[in-house]
Amino acid sequence: MAITLKKSYRFALRSSFYITIILALTLGLLSWALGQFSWVLVVTFTPLVFIGAFIIIQSRVERFIYRRVKKIYDDVSLLESSSFSSKPITTDMRTLTEEIEKFAKDKKVEIDTLKIREEYRKDFLGNVSHELKTPLFTVQGYILTLLDGAMKDKKILDKYLKRANKGVERLIYIVKDLDMITKLEAGNLNVEKGRFDIIELIKSVFELLEMKASKKFITLTFDMEYKEPIFVMGDQEKIQQVLTNLLVNSIKYGHENGTTEVSVENLIKNKVIIRVTDNGEGIPKVHIPRLFERFYRVDQSGSRKEGGSGLGLAIVKHIIEAHGEKIYVESEVDVGSEFSFTLEKASNNVA
Repeated sequence: MAITLKKSYRFALRSSFYITIILALTLGLLSWALGQFSWVLVVTFTPLVFIGAFIIIQSRVERFIYRRVKKIYDDVSLLESSSFSSKPITTDMRTLTEEIEKFAKDKKVEIDTLKIREEYRKDFLGNVSHELKTPLFTVQGYILTLLDGAMKDKKILDKYLKRANKGVERLIYIVKDLDMITKLEAGNLNVEKGRFDIIELIKSVFELLEMKASKKFITLTFDMEYKEPIFVMGDQEKIQQVLTNLLVNSIKYGHENGTTEVSVENLIKNKVIIRVTDNGEGIPKVHIPRLFERFYRVDQSGSRKEGGSGLGLAIVKHIIEAHGEKIYVESEVDVGSEFSFTLEKASNNVA
């Protein structure tokens, strides 16, 4: 089996060999010139010089590499001095270079990630500022108008107070959503799973949103008649919020006289998939990858004509992922959209 030597060893061996040859020749020539040449002296001297040279050169090379490597580590704060071992180092410079290049690549990835996070933070602060600024200025405008004398007119007083109240309600809605998503992203919002009938829950959400849907003449319906309950495992309150957010979006962006249909299907043995399908305006494919980002809106005009906090789908995604489940979206412009998510199926029999 071939013996592979580290480059530092090969360097020391070659250097020791050259030094030994030069010193042996020098000693031989000097002793011959003085008329005292002895083969015994040369043969004895040569291995001692070779061994001594090898030990000195190898120890100095190791020390040199150790100092340089430690300086590099200290400069880039890769390792604390206490974690850097002073054991013999025989790493060749090629390996060292590869390690430093790998470290540099890792640091570049880390820096790029930090830059992305910084941009994300700036976008987030800008979006929060925009979302809060609009209702705040609206409320302020109505109040200042009333203070300037409009409050003496009872009709204007009632109208402006109602509008100001709507602005305050929007602020409360945004703050609640911000609080919710902050807790979800920090992992501080507990998911308390329990067994419940998903069909009954969907019916209750239909009832809650019936008036909202009727204003646009949108029908909320099942894809079929579900005569038997379908039990699932999950946090009922949070799944209700998921369904509410999806249905509210469907109503907002649905066409008048349209339909929003909900179906519950068996996916695999222990999973069901809940689909929310509408025949609304649909979503361009370019927007679909970013739909679940905080404050991301398909309508880039900034008009916010449909209201909302811009956090609904982000909250939906976090709730579903907190359950260990998946959410999907399919959409086609002028045809409609379908949002679907999975849940764990529960036994129909109560234990």
